[in-house]
Amino acid sequence: MNKYEALYILDTACADEERDGLIAKFENVVVNSGGVVEKSDKWGVKKLAYPINYKSEGFYVLMSFESDPNAVQELNRVMGISENVMRSMITKL
Repeated sequence: MNKYEALYILDTACADEERDGLIAKFENVVVNSGGVVEKSDKWGVKKLAYPINYKSEGFYVLMSFESDPNAVQELNRVMGISENVMRSMITKL
């Protein structure tokens, strides 16, 4: 298993419960694929470097995890089809 970090930006228009549900959903994707989530840091609302979909702020989350490459592909797919995810990036450590 390899170590990865996923940094993603959530839309600030979604409610707190919905945001926590999305974070838990992404963690469950890793766990259900046989991986281990080491930590999930909620950085909070930050100003974006440039507007994305006419929005200037986003809620940043950094998740560190260990998994197989198949789990990374599934996580990337799930983040891509979630409408409240503005941007996402997964890197191998």
